[in-house]
Amino acid sequence: MKILLSDAGKRYNREWIFRGLTYEFTDADAYAITGNNGSGKSTLLQVIAGAVQHSEGKVDFMNADKNIAAEHHHQHIGIAAPYLELPEEMTLIEFLEFHQSFKSFLSSFTPKSIIQLLGLEKASNKQLRNFSSGMKQRVKLAQAILSYVPVVLLDEPCTNLDADGISLYHRLINDHCANRLVIVSSNDEVEYKFCNHKLNIMDYK
Repeated sequence: MKILLSDAGKRYNREWIFRGLTYEFTDADAYAITGNNGSGKSTLLQVIAGAVQHSEGKVDFMNADKNIAAEHHHQHIGIAAPYLELPEEMTLIEFLEFHQSFKSFLSSFTPKSIIQLLGLEKASNKQLRNFSSGMKQRVKLAQAILSYVPVVLLDEPCTNLDADGISLYHRLINDHCANRLVIVSSNDEVEYKFCNHKLNIMDYK
């Protein structure tokens, strides 16, 4: 899987968030999107994910040199971000089973085994509305990283995590992302220290 940005740009009203961005993200590699606070890192990640429409240029997903139609991009992506909400009326087990109904988990995982991995067995039947922010972030990371998809997009992945949560994040990355395309939007090196490439959005203002 490759993601190709060709002279891509995003504008809100008259302000360009980024412009003239040509870049290639390739399979089995990890990339960090860096830049000042408020510089547009999250916007770029959302453009890559297809959640926000770019204003100019192209964003192409390529699989074995075949272009994947834009309406199918979401099928190839797992994403975790602070602005993505969980369905709070569901219990943890209900949410993971619901997620699995439209996007499979990696072959060795079931909803129950994911809950064990997260250390949330006692909260299995608790509604997500009653989870702490750190517990919710663990769930977001698990559903993104453990989904059977070739691309993992992570926006400030250690938000609200304590030391144990950060350790869990790195285990998930080390154990399950070696052969996938990973893009991390962050200013914190703890979150992207495993990345081999850095794209500074300030270079595209």
